[in-house]
Amino acid sequence: MRTSRSVVIGVDSSTQSTKAVAVDAETGELLAVGRAPHTVTGTGGARESDPEEWWTALVTAVRAAVRDAGVPAGSVTGIAVAGQQHGLVALGADGRPLRPALLWNDTRSAPQAAALAAGLGGPKSWLERTGSVPVASMTAAKWQWLREHEPAHAAAATGVRLPHDYLTERLTGHAVTDPGDASGTCWYGTGGAGADTSVGTDETTGADAPKAAHDRTGTHDRTGTDTPTATYDRTGTYDRTGTHVPTATYDPAGSYDPAGSYDPAILDVLGLDPALLPIVAPTGATHVGTLTATAAEALGLPRTVVVAAGTGDNMAAAVGLGLGGAGLLDHPVVSLGTSGTAFAATRARPAHPGLAGFAATDGTYLPLGCTLNCTLAVDRFAALLGLDREDAAPGGDVVVLPYLDGERTPDLPHAAGLVTGIRHTTDPRAILGAAYEGAAFTVLRALDELLAACGLDLTDSAVRDRPLRLIGGGARGRVWTDTVRRLSGRPLVVPAAEELVALGAAALAGGAVTGDDPVALATAWGTGEGALLPPLPRATETWDRIAGVLTAASPSLLR
Repeated sequence: MRTSRSVVIGVDSSTQSTKAVAVDAETGELLAVGRAPHTVTGTGGARESDPEEWWTALVTAVRAAVRDAGVPAGSVTGIAVAGQQHGLVALGADGRPLRPALLWNDTRSAPQAAALAAGLGGPKSWLERTGSVPVASMTAAKWQWLREHEPAHAAAATGVRLPHDYLTERLTGHAVTDPGDASGTCWYGTGGAGADTSVGTDETTGADAPKAAHDRTGTHDRTGTDTPTATYDRTGTYDRTGTHVPTATYDPAGSYDPAGSYDPAILDVLGLDPALLPIVAPTGATHVGTLTATAAEALGLPRTVVVAAGTGDNMAAAVGLGLGGAGLLDHPVVSLGTSGTAFAATRARPAHPGLAGFAATDGTYLPLGCTLNCTLAVDRFAALLGLDREDAAPGGDVVVLPYLDGERTPDLPHAAGLVTGIRHTTDPRAILGAAYEGAAFTVLRALDELLAACGLDLTDSAVRDRPLRLIGGGARGRVWTDTVRRLSGRPLVVPAAEELVALGAAALAGGAVTGDDPVALATAWGTGEGALLPPLPRATETWDRIAGVLTAASPSLLR
């Protein structure tokens, strides 16, 4: 047993479970993974979880990871949490949740989202302010739903948190978030993101992308010690030079005012007191404190363990893939999980109503297209048909739009699943294959919109043939990878690492401990490396058939 090794913990608190990885901070070696499940409840559009269960799962998973890694607790030097985005956690006077969290895929807030989008100057104004137009998944819409349907809970709230914010606060006692996860609320303005000073690589040319100046207003007290009661002077300046200082600390009792921060006009519309919101740290790798005595006892770790600000799950996955200012820029990624997501790290700030204009956690942008129905919806079709998920055939004339939970992209919150083209002779395996195709089409369509919004020419072979990194649980399935290859016509890179969100969080923890850029650290660890699968001829006939059904059905059948 190496007692001298420094171990960092990365936590992925997702919709269904918590995963915690123990990683050698120097080499990136994955030492162990701990897991614990979550419970999701709700019908008729409701999706809720008890945040206390997230904390219990985090404790269980971290303890298991440290135990199975075979390292002493004293070797753990840092921890960071990446969490499912958008969820609304309303805290009471005791700092505990007033009610179960409203999750990202809770669609009851669709009417509130539509009303918000129509106000404040309309969708164009929202895009300019936040990079996103409110949809049911966004936190702002969920807060409005709470105000309208449970006004007593909204009035009693003494704090409003995202899932990862809540867990970081349980670790440190400090209310803090990062620009990445905050940018998914629709009350955070992303105008100051995207101008970091690190050098990224344009994969088309191989050249270094130009550096950009980045200066944010606020002060950052770099004392080298964890001082929870220190003040945070917002009147000074924090100059992000691109160089991380290993001894830097963050004074959470004060406030930090980045150039991209909470939008006061939006908060007024929402009736949301900014005092209820967490401070926004400069990056997800910012050292925001150490473990409280209670957290240290629960985890079985020393109080000296450094806690990073952490981020949202999509931002952490980008770090784990080496995407960002110190890594790959304008490189497409599709994640196949409960939701399907398409994203890329970029210096552009696209404003497109079908995209979420997120900030990355390192100062660049992370525009993202998200679909609600992906692996879980396809698995439901497999169960209905009595088939194994891998027992599928191409859909042929069958088209399935598997929008079982409504849909976010395209914005069809009240949609149900649609199946067409079935005949007496239809093979059930073709119906399952069509469900795969419908889900893959939906997320790949979002990817095309994203790349075009970033100013990339989809007819340019250098863009069209750029490898697509495929991640998430679906990336491990043969039918999923074959379907994505057929419908995209792109070569695929399937990273060997399975827990990219947790590994990205581990890199954030490593950055908080050492001062290294987390994207550069993850790149050095090789967490985004994997086998290259050659492209298949693009199934344009299948693509056009699905697109035609979606267009024809949207005005009536899917609303």
